[in-house]
Amino acid sequence: MRRTADCPSCGAPVQFAWSSAVQTACPYCHSILVRHDVNLEKVGIVADLPPDASPIQLMTEGIFDNRRFTVIGRIRYEWEQGGWNEWHILLQDQTSGWLSDAQAEYAVSFLAKPPAPLPLPDQLKPGRMRKISGEPFYVTHLTPVRYIGFEGELPFTTTDRSEFLTADLRTHDARFATIDYSESPPLLFAGRFVTFDELRLSNLREFEGW
Repeated sequence: MRRTADCPSCGAPVQFAWSSAVQTACPYCHSILVRHDVNLEKVGIVADLPPDASPIQLMTEGIFDNRRFTVIGRIRYEWEQGGWNEWHILLQDQTSGWLSDAQAEYAVSFLAKPPAPLPLPDQLKPGRMRKISGEPFYVTHLTPVRYIGFEGELPFTTTDRSEFLTADLRTHDARFATIDYSESPPLLFAGRFVTFDELRLSNLREFEGW
């Protein structure tokens, strides 16, 4: 059931699909809204996101591991060789995760609690193996990334995000992990790569000529 609150800037109704959403944007005046229980606080104006060719959009639906999900938010990041989307997905049991969409490569991940402190960036070298939560992963990239903007509902605020470092690690069986150094201690996201067809997506964007 969707929850509704009034935008403190323009008074328009703002709906939440996820009960734990922390940040969203007013679809009418584009104010960035941070949620405090039932009250909304305006903290800025959301910037227009650059155009991209992703077929995914807000309210796209799909299936991951036999569980249905709905796309309820997006963060756009850039690095020196391009950009990608992190789509915030809401599953039927009200848990949320992320669908990464980068140059037609897709992966689904969830915030994980590491049993031990995560390595610092200077302890990671591309091509080297590191054990994460007891599992062997190989470091593939250490990437400075830049936050560009967002839309929809998010589980955190983006006011303190600008540039930060991420570490990507993979196994030989399509599993991966990302260490996000935007916070201290860093965050761990774990998941696996998927194909576009495997996600069985619906309500996709339509492009001219499709």
